[in-house]
Amino acid sequence: MKQLQKLYPHALVLLGFVLISLIYFYPVLQGKQILQSDIAQYTGMAKEQNDFRASDHQEPFWTNSAFGGMPTYQLGAKYPHDYIGMLDDAIRFLPRPADYLFLYFLGFYGLLLVLKVDPLKAFFGALAFGFSTYLIIILGVGHNAKAHAIGYMPLVIAGFILVFQKKYIWGGLLTMFAVALEINANHFQMTYYLLIFLLVLSGYFIYLAIKEKEFKPLFTSFGVLAIAGIFAIGANATNLLATAEYAKFSTRGKSELTLNPDGSKITGNSALSREYITEYSYGIAESFNLIAPRLFGGGNSEKLNTDSSVYKFMTQYGASPEEAQQFTENYGFTYWGQQPIVAAPAYIGIVVFFLGILGLYHDNRKIKYVFLAGALFSLVLSWGKNLSSVTDFFIDFVPMYDKFRAVSSIQVILELCFPVLAIMGFQSFFTQDKEKQWPSLWKASATVFGLIIGLFLLRSTFDFVGQMDSQLLQMFSQGQDKAFGTGFIDALKEDRKSLYAADLLRSGFFILIAAGVLWLFLKNKLAQNTTIILVGLVMVFDLVLVDKNYVDADGFVSKREVEVPFQETPADVQILQDKSHYRVFEVDGNLSSARSSYFHKSIGGYSAVKPRRMQQLFDYQIAKNNIEVLNMLNVKYIIQTDSTGAAFPVQNPNANGNAWFVKELKAVNSADAEITALDKLDSKNVAVYSPDDTGLLILKRMLLKNKSFVKDSLASIKLDFYKPNHLNYTSNNTNNGLAVFSEMYYRNGWKVTIDGKTAGIFRVNYVLRGMQIPAGKHTIEFKFEPQVVQTGSMITLFSFIGMMLLLVGGIYVEKKKSLNFKF
Repeated sequence: MKQLQKLYPHALVLLGFVLISLIYFYPVLQGKQILQSDIAQYTGMAKEQNDFRASDHQEPFWTNSAFGGMPTYQLGAKYPHDYIGMLDDAIRFLPRPADYLFLYFLGFYGLLLVLKVDPLKAFFGALAFGFSTYLIIILGVGHNAKAHAIGYMPLVIAGFILVFQKKYIWGGLLTMFAVALEINANHFQMTYYLLIFLLVLSGYFIYLAIKEKEFKPLFTSFGVLAIAGIFAIGANATNLLATAEYAKFSTRGKSELTLNPDGSKITGNSALSREYITEYSYGIAESFNLIAPRLFGGGNSEKLNTDSSVYKFMTQYGASPEEAQQFTENYGFTYWGQQPIVAAPAYIGIVVFFLGILGLYHDNRKIKYVFLAGALFSLVLSWGKNLSSVTDFFIDFVPMYDKFRAVSSIQVILELCFPVLAIMGFQSFFTQDKEKQWPSLWKASATVFGLIIGLFLLRSTFDFVGQMDSQLLQMFSQGQDKAFGTGFIDALKEDRKSLYAADLLRSGFFILIAAGVLWLFLKNKLAQNTTIILVGLVMVFDLVLVDKNYVDADGFVSKREVEVPFQETPADVQILQDKSHYRVFEVDGNLSSARSSYFHKSIGGYSAVKPRRMQQLFDYQIAKNNIEVLNMLNVKYIIQTDSTGAAFPVQNPNANGNAWFVKELKAVNSADAEITALDKLDSKNVAVYSPDDTGLLILKRMLLKNKSFVKDSLASIKLDFYKPNHLNYTSNNTNNGLAVFSEMYYRNGWKVTIDGKTAGIFRVNYVLRGMQIPAGKHTIEFKFEPQVVQTGSMITLFSFIGMMLLLVGGIYVEKKKSLNFKF
């Protein structure tokens, strides 16, 4: 009975999380789904894979519908023995995106319980974390993997803390399963940022152990964490091994090129360019958006209303109310920060910030400085190119830091740490030192109010100039009325100033309410639970009001619209009448849209980890209108748009087909020379390759170097059978020949046979497959059977069995200890 009484509050909390998640995203109860831009792109990329899975009831692990061909390791491939994934599905049982919101709540609640926060305060703390604006926004745009990984971060931290607090069994088990779930979420950038914070947290506990000379418990803790980590990694071995293999092939891998498309020398040695890594750098002053959401104009989609200066300016110029409103909505770009695109400000909540400052003044636990350090550290790193000395150091010297872009996203650590500080402060305010309550309250109030007043006074030092302003000024200053452009920009600046002041007043108002409620408690005007509930509601209400400006019911559509995000155009219908196997290039999509991948085998796509050589082929050749490169990629149709924006197909009669014999194999001495050779390559008759490690191996086996072949006009090679992971060709040639296949070369996984006997392939023309075929009639077969999946699956299976044995053993030992204690 006592056990049930202990569980009762937690059961109510979990029920509350379920209800709030469903209520906030209430359209899911009507069968609707949220329309997420990134998920729409993913759906296009994964269409061939998903269709194959449905028809053949197996995984292809390869798709030809995106970037000419690539593994599906980062496209939602389903691996054998993914029992951690099944556990994750059980935890996220609600319809999407309510499942991720529930996960935010659940994970953070677990961390607060480990920090000895009582259920009521932990409940409101979890809501404050989950409704942090950035965490809601990423659900709106479809960064599901990121949200997934963030949701498990607090549980990993909770497990670490328990282990260092010498609760080795429960802490070790929690760490093991939480880390396994974190890795399974498959957003390595978020996991990497979590690892950085765990190093800070570990440093704190190492310091305490050295100070107290408790070396044995410290070594025991690291031993437990090591075992937990090994099993957690092992349970995700397939995905980790496959991703590690593919990473070298993707844009996150090291480039072999030393020259830029314009011929200039590539500087730096990072996997991604410094400009690409730091493109999304948070402005230093813009960081105050964390406590006043529209200080820098909110997001790019912010809408001005009829009370705005821009609207009034337009009506004064004679525009009708409808015209003025339309113009205001289309050109009233309020955001004036330094990032190229911002969906919404990363607002953590002014009440959360206030309670965090209260915690710094009032809470006696030194671990608060770990969370403060984590918050400040992540904030500094989020500034990116705006604090280049620090960022350059991390790019150049910190392992793997150069693998990730959008440095501003490291603020997720701050968005986790500050709610922890807030609830620690909220908890300690009621439990420690009555005589300190008023001094702590007025100090915290003075600090936050002082910051708000200071920002208000600094308003005159800002220019309120946005990155788009010069373009708008140029566009609106053309014609006879040159003053229109200047007048419009001046009106827009006034609106930005109004938003700046209004949101500072808004933040001050919420602080006044929260501080006032706590003051009434000190004066014995309010009971403790009433105070907790009121402050908690104000804290959550503040965040939800902002969130609803960016993600609301309008973002939900019918299930079919989500499952079928792209509609066939007449151009698609016309192309699909051709039942042969070919590729399509959609000019407007370039390599940043998966629309054509949904319908065709496209050389484009949308992915943060696209194949590196395909991206380079586009930058160095296709973007320069090298049609011969499209020919060798077997691009039979090019989708263009006319003056009205309507798409129409253009057939390319010179496409090389699925495979062909060439007269000559030409060797060059570097990757630079190979991609440059494509400038004027006669791809139907000549193939070029550079002697990298693969090429050298082929040279040793086949002695191919600037070798010529007799190309009979009757020689043929044709594709007889197609599946994304299985291709059959028939060749007929009176001479020994060298065939080029218009398929992407990938070093691992493809097993190739000629008449059932193992054969070898090598990379030619920078991205394609080359193969020597003997004279006569032969059957050539390609099968994608990645060894990495087979090896990883066995490791995953045995690791999960080990995890379950540790779980059962741990419960048994703890139960036995409990019984012995009672005895």
